[in-house]
Amino acid sequence: MQKAKTGLKPINVLPLGFIVVILTGALLLMLPFARKSGPSLSFLDALFTATSATCVTGLVVVDTGTYFSMFGQVVILLLIQLGGLGLMTMSMILFTFTGRKISLHDRMSMAEGLGESRLQGVVRLARGALLVTGLFELAGAILLSLRFIPQYGWLKGLWFSVFHSVSAFCNAGFDLIGGYRSFTGYSQDPYMMFVLMALIIGGGLGFGVILNMRHTRDMRRLRLHSKLVLTGTVFLILFGTLAFLWIEYDNPNTIGNMNLFDKIINSMFQSVTLRTAGFNTIDQLTLHDASKGIGILLMLVGGGPAGTAGGLKITTVFTLLLAARAYIRGQFETEAFGRTIPLEQVRRALTITLLGGLFLFGMATMLSFSEQDMPAASLGLLNQLYEATSAFCTVGVSTGVTLATNHVTRVILILLMYAGRVGLITVAVSLVESTSKKEPVLHYPQEDILIG
Repeated sequence: MQKAKTGLKPINVLPLGFIVVILTGALLLMLPFARKSGPSLSFLDALFTATSATCVTGLVVVDTGTYFSMFGQVVILLLIQLGGLGLMTMSMILFTFTGRKISLHDRMSMAEGLGESRLQGVVRLARGALLVTGLFELAGAILLSLRFIPQYGWLKGLWFSVFHSVSAFCNAGFDLIGGYRSFTGYSQDPYMMFVLMALIIGGGLGFGVILNMRHTRDMRRLRLHSKLVLTGTVFLILFGTLAFLWIEYDNPNTIGNMNLFDKIINSMFQSVTLRTAGFNTIDQLTLHDASKGIGILLMLVGGGPAGTAGGLKITTVFTLLLAARAYIRGQFETEAFGRTIPLEQVRRALTITLLGGLFLFGMATMLSFSEQDMPAASLGLLNQLYEATSAFCTVGVSTGVTLATNHVTRVILILLMYAGRVGLITVAVSLVESTSKKEPVLHYPQEDILIG
């Protein structure tokens, strides 16, 4: 593996780059002119906010709209854009403006940031990602401005439109509404919810899928990856919508007092946003426990790879489901849409799911233990697990646990957010690299064990 002049392998560039950006963002948010008023932000709280923004999560310890000045909000927006689009993709902008030649090491780093195992076409993909992002965010800002400008005036309305368009497409979940309300004030505004959902879904599909759809007119000729992501996305949206509608139909604290149309739209918004966006139109604390269980499941699945979404990823989970189906049917190969998924990818999906699940369980247990004597303990174990999953899967919806936590718990949430955004990608890339290794000379004899 080629190394940079610094001695870093490409596989190490991404996680270290995120750390540098997070620390820089934290220091900037601590500056006096980064806040409107009130006490200075502690380093831990600044680090938490910077991590949440860079890892496009959306969990907050201070109200973004009322605490931070314009400078602070711009810093958060830049962190969201860097984290959502990817550090390696953003670096290509610098290469373009400076005229620097993109080296092999740069291409390797870009491939890792975009979740690609091949170097061929990675620069074109990065440029396509930039184009897609710009078009989506511009269109979103224009559409949102039709609501925000009449409500807040030209300057504030335009800023709100740009900020929330970027936040929605990057699946960040940060808002400037104020009062920790997110978009609960727009729960009966279908126009706003549809615009936000379109941005969230667009960012969650992954750049490769969008570009594949752009260049392929016949949907039947799409790549297997694109078919799995699109099919999984439609299924999860429908499943989540019907599940929330059924469970929360008569809940007066959520959608119980709405008309049927608003109930359906808010259920759909809940289904979409829980797959890593972080916006909400209903109070998450007032959800029934069954809805929170469904929410945890949707958060774990997340969106598509090589995009702005978090979670284990649709392709990871659906690959395991397809492998299980193949085993039950007595088939030796995992198949989908007339194609065979390589065994190595099935093993990689299994490894990512297992490591991710174990890490989340361990950190959630530590979080619950650290809050035994804290106000957050009164919220219950389910809400704590809901918050931990939201952090790890970079969703950002909250039941209020984050605001009621101590310093230890915030460190745990920081680690969860960072690992959710960077760790699983690193694991996946490491496994890709391992596939190029030669077969071992020594093979141990096989022996059966009892399974299940």
